[in-house]
Amino acid sequence: MKRILNPGAVVLFAALVCAPMTVAAQSNQTPAAFFGTFTGTGVAKNRDSIYFAVTVRDLDVRIGPAQGGGFQITWTTVIRRGGDPARPDIRRKSTTKTLVPTGAPGRYRCTDSGDPLAGKQLCWARIHGYTLSLPLLAIDGEGTYELQQYDRTLLGTGMKLTFKRLRDGDEVRVVTGRLAKTGK
Repeated sequence: MKRILNPGAVVLFAALVCAPMTVAAQSNQTPAAFFGTFTGTGVAKNRDSIYFAVTVRDLDVRIGPAQGGGFQITWTTVIRRGGDPARPDIRRKSTTKTLVPTGAPGRYRCTDSGDPLAGKQLCWARIHGYTLSLPLLAIDGEGTYELQQYDRTLLGTGMKLTFKRLRDGDEVRVVTGRLAKTGK
């Protein structure tokens, strides 16, 4: 018996396959396209997640204008790790970065960026299509490097977050999440 394809499924499949090509073909956005407050959740995985549980994180991102034609981004992550139900183990971490134009289209420099070989963190951002990427590079006293990269991709009513942390090329952690735009 011949099976007839559902036309809706074919259209959905084509849209999913072609969507990355469409976004890549479109011009880069300006920082203003990313301005707003975004709230959501993400799931953190590492190489041991197959044996142990993944962790869920609450995510908040605020992006807005900064002096000099740049922008400021603040992100907060809340991690809950079991513990006593009456006193759960909750860790909250916030980071703020101010970025200014470099003169090259779609590229920005963190105002607190430094030389990683001198113990400072190197930070920059680039906008490509609908994605704002912010890598952070640090090198410890023994020469081991750690690269963290935050990719924030605009969606219809929010953004998709992908965070990767590498240490000397080995993937330590990946966090993926969806955030809804909750404010300007």
